[in-house]
Amino acid sequence: MLPALDSLRAQLVDGRIDAASLLASCIERIGDESGEGKRVFPHGASAAAPVQAKASDALRRHGVAGPLSGIPISVKDLFDVQGEITRAGSRVLPERAATRDAVAIGRLRAAGAVFVGRTNMTEFAYSGLGINPHYGTPANPFDRRAGRIPGGSSSGAAVSVTDGMAAAAIGSDTGGSCRIPAALCGLAGFKPTAARIPLAGAVPLSSSYDSIGSMAPSVACCAALDSIMAGHTEPADILPLPLSGLRLAIPKDIVLDDLDAHVAATFERAIARLTAAGAIVREVSFDSWQHLATIGQHGGLVAAEAWAWHVGLIKRHADAYDPRVIARIRLGSEHSTAEYLRNRTLRVQLCRQADEELRPFDAIVCPTVPIVAPRIADLDEEPAYTSTNRLLLRNPSIANVLDLCALSIPCHANGDAPVGLMLMGRHMSDHQLLAMGIGVEAVVRPQ
Repeated sequence: MLPALDSLRAQLVDGRIDAASLLASCIERIGDESGEGKRVFPHGASAAAPVQAKASDALRRHGVAGPLSGIPISVKDLFDVQGEITRAGSRVLPERAATRDAVAIGRLRAAGAVFVGRTNMTEFAYSGLGINPHYGTPANPFDRRAGRIPGGSSSGAAVSVTDGMAAAAIGSDTGGSCRIPAALCGLAGFKPTAARIPLAGAVPLSSSYDSIGSMAPSVACCAALDSIMAGHTEPADILPLPLSGLRLAIPKDIVLDDLDAHVAATFERAIARLTAAGAIVREVSFDSWQHLATIGQHGGLVAAEAWAWHVGLIKRHADAYDPRVIARIRLGSEHSTAEYLRNRTLRVQLCRQADEELRPFDAIVCPTVPIVAPRIADLDEEPAYTSTNRLLLRNPSIANVLDLCALSIPCHANGDAPVGLMLMGRHMSDHQLLAMGIGVEAVVRPQ
């Protein structure tokens, strides 16, 4: 893994490294045939990246540098990057180069980021496992010989960071697609309140739930990227919140069910450390959560909105889809207009209720996912694929349904299987949550 963004920035500023050599080290790792580069970047490193890096170095020599100048960033393959083909992990979209950047990508470009390449993903972002039958599945960096899943849908994004192919990664998060791979691969992962970052130029999964986030070595790195993508010209100055007196809620329902022994023990240790640091932790039941199953029936709003976007493509190219992805999309055809509208109305009510229920607390805390990464080979057959996918999506998707911001922070001991600690904050409390996360990270992060 490369150093954190602030460290790389400092090295670029004082001339210890330059953007061209930094990018070259990333491309070398991508091209290493003994590594995961081919599955992480199925279409290789971006041909434009070396040009961007050289331009960054030339501008810096003339005193011109943005907050991300020369920093190599990977881009999930559902964002438009000018001059490149957006495939969304599929084989059914037209092989046509984008004529402009997605809004979030354009903002990163303006800040000086160098786009290393397009990372692999679950087809059309519709699974939390990260498995892709078209382009291969990158293996989790932990216990690589066992061939464990990276988590999805931003699978290649996470592995690009753990394996030093990029300093940080941009992904989407509709039900946990940044936080799940971050948790399973030992990274920080952030999902903002959805409305803060425009979705224009990103292949949609669900217009109701889609959000744009990041995976990086630290919470501070995620905060810097979030600030730029949200439209700030400089990363917001976010200082860690003190943990003494921090009010944390552990939900009694849903999120602690079916934890494996390692996740349960690691979560308990993290809570003990937070309590010792002065945080006030309470177990709480949230009434709004009792209706989550209702809104998710038949794939919920995600399936209905995915079906509406894909129905024409499916008529023409059904055989070219991942069978497991198309099966989930087709659930949306079972929704009537009345059911869809009722679910939209119910969601608005639940979001308001959840926001009120969170007023007495600074954040919710729980495991990001309830299990460690399973082996890819163990998910070849049903029902293991479907049941594991549901289990991985269960906790993180709550923040998407209730329109909250959420953050996953590594909390396992060094050498152990990665485990993520998730913080969920109120709607539009993103800066406060990130400040909290920086403080929490200092206490629970593996040393």
